[in-house]
Amino acid sequence: MSILNSERKAALILVATTLLAAFGWIFSKETIQGLPPFGFIGLRFTIASLCLLPLCLTALRRAKLKDIASAAMVGCLLSGSLLCWIHAISISETLGEGAFIVSLSMLIVPIVAWILFRERPKRAFWFSMPVAVAGLASLSLAGGWQQSASQIWFVGCATMLALHFNVNSKYSQRLPVLLLTCIQLFVTGCLALMVSSLTEEIPTSVAPSIWGWFALSTLLATSLRYVMQTLGQKHSQPSNAALIMILEPVWTVILSILWYGEILSMNKIVGCSLILLSLILYRTDGRLMRLRGQAS
Repeated sequence: MSILNSERKAALILVATTLLAAFGWIFSKETIQGLPPFGFIGLRFTIASLCLLPLCLTALRRAKLKDIASAAMVGCLLSGSLLCWIHAISISETLGEGAFIVSLSMLIVPIVAWILFRERPKRAFWFSMPVAVAGLASLSLAGGWQQSASQIWFVGCATMLALHFNVNSKYSQRLPVLLLTCIQLFVTGCLALMVSSLTEEIPTSVAPSIWGWFALSTLLATSLRYVMQTLGQKHSQPSNAALIMILEPVWTVILSILWYGEILSMNKIVGCSLILLSLILYRTDGRLMRLRGQAS
């Protein structure tokens, strides 16, 4: 009975985590109205890494320099994906659509693993990918083929996230998770600040409300979100956790409609639905297809 209760609590924590992650899209969009996008990412992740540093000082002293360098390299991949993400947000008016595109990173992971590590995708991947491609195509169809620049950057973000996921999985065996996370966040922040210094102008003044959005993004959508996600995954079955995490783009669409009055055309509704279906098929290992076959 206690195990069942802990699983229910974990599920509720994960649902709350997806809602926080969705709010993170809104917080970020509002913050970059007053802060340069790359500078925002730099400050956000540098501060987040410094918050984690006191918790992993002992592990840092014991770590080998080679492993620290490897973690930093993985952080470069994370930085690339987040820079693509924030740039896409800065030029996009449809956050919900972007959230669904980025969620496709989990379907790109098997492709990258196949190329890098010769790990063949599981059977459910071959059912899911055509559905996802159809969803992406539907997002670009509006009286003809119209692909926006933000969609390309969101796809670039998803691809970089998939590459980071694969490489990070390998190096996570060498370093404690907290230390690995801290190093990656720090590298992400430093690289983003470097790019910002080369490409962006520093604003002479920033409104207090912008710093409020920045604080929400850093403390709630970054620090608290990842703590809650780790806690929820600790007491939940991996398959259940993966399914719950699909809720993030759904919440993002709802919040974008409520906050920005985003209007979803029929082709975008169909596209997002197909992408959601592809993720469900993949994360349930195709059980949905088998159940439909048995019912018929």
